[in-house]
Amino acid sequence: MIEQWSATIVWAATIIAWTVIALGLAQTTVYLAQLVLAAYALSKRPPVARSALLWRRYGEVAPPIALIVPAYNEAMNIVESVHSMLALEYPNFEVIVVNDGSKDATLELLVEAFGLRRVNRPYEEALAHQPIRGIYSSPMTERLFVVDKSNGGKADAQNAGINVCRAPVFCVIDGDSILEPDALMRAAQPFIDDPVRVIAVGGTIRVANGSTIENGRVTQIHLPGRLLPLFQVVEYLRAFLMARLAWSRINTLMLVSGAFGVFRRAEVVAVGGFTKGSMGEDLDLVIKLHRLMIDARRDYRIEFIPEPVCWTEAPESLAVLSRQRSRWQRGALEAFFRYRSMLFRPRYGRIGFLGMGHILIVDVLGPIAEVLGYILMPLFWLLGILSFHYFLAFTALVFTYGIVISVCSLILEEAELQRFPRARDLAILTAAAIVENFGYRQINNIWRIKGYWQFLRQDNNWGEMTRTGIAKKGP
Repeated sequence: MIEQWSATIVWAATIIAWTVIALGLAQTTVYLAQLVLAAYALSKRPPVARSALLWRRYGEVAPPIALIVPAYNEAMNIVESVHSMLALEYPNFEVIVVNDGSKDATLELLVEAFGLRRVNRPYEEALAHQPIRGIYSSPMTERLFVVDKSNGGKADAQNAGINVCRAPVFCVIDGDSILEPDALMRAAQPFIDDPVRVIAVGGTIRVANGSTIENGRVTQIHLPGRLLPLFQVVEYLRAFLMARLAWSRINTLMLVSGAFGVFRRAEVVAVGGFTKGSMGEDLDLVIKLHRLMIDARRDYRIEFIPEPVCWTEAPESLAVLSRQRSRWQRGALEAFFRYRSMLFRPRYGRIGFLGMGHILIVDVLGPIAEVLGYILMPLFWLLGILSFHYFLAFTALVFTYGIVISVCSLILEEAELQRFPRARDLAILTAAAIVENFGYRQINNIWRIKGYWQFLRQDNNWGEMTRTGIAKKGP
């Protein structure tokens, strides 16, 4: 009987070990494919045009754009962010800040900084949202409007902004973010070049911690001085310049970041806007747009272009970062299971197989497989159930592919954007790309498991995202 139980345990351990390794190999295959596609996409891109050339070429035909800025307790950064938006180099745009029932002085600071006065601005009630308490404009500029409404969450605030805006194209941007001066012009380029097919465009998000910001502009780019945001610099490079560029190349981009994304208003209204209460409203919206266009048999494109850069404040404490990553995981799980009927369904083609399949492997199964591997593989080896060769294969897979992918993402960044020209910065980033695989990546997966548990418990608490402020920061 004891021998039978021992054989059963060894058999079960072997199955678990091979399952974990298989899922790890699947993730590795996905990341390597993304790396190859991203490198190919960069090799086929024309040279990046100078801002002045873009203005001469597109200034007269650029579509009107509304910048929608949902703001909840953003007193730390909101005035600086609005200044940066009003200084954008774009011929026809307006800024609509949506104060989503902030408990801090967000609204008061905006009123004081821009001399806001209450106005009567008619708007279309195309999307449902919490009541609007008032709309304000500034005598200093005709471009700025502030919507004050009852709290309803980020998606609810974005829907209110979509209703109030009058432009055919809108850009959503976080209240703690700062756009580079030519970001809107570059983001609008795909809409101008292909006005019929392009319905959404995403740009690059970069970490502002450590850089010097004056008058709403990044004047000097520096790496963060603290280790936690430095690791996030590497993560953002990997997520944007590799993953999203790769998926955009084959028109399978599943995420246009809610921190900086540009959308055609008509299609967003057609899908009901942002899903209220969603933890991942940006992922949810893009999946809905894919479904709408495929169901309607319309030719379309959702693109990512790396040049329009948006700078944002990254969490500097483990507590805040933990809440953010757990929320992101909940958002991915919500979106996947809400639209799970699209998975591997021939009707949805590349979106059903590649797009939804990627979410399944990386976001749904990936965290569980990795954490199980961290716990069970060493345990099985120590108990003599798992051979040293299996354990060594798993360990090599976990660390080697992580280092290779991170360093290659850095190489792509240097080849395309060259935002860190100093050799010292590149050396520090390379070291961070290696070191993050030994501890930081593992704790990230634990935070994602926490998000899994919150999803299963239907915990919709957003969590406080404490800001330290990015205005006028420097080394």
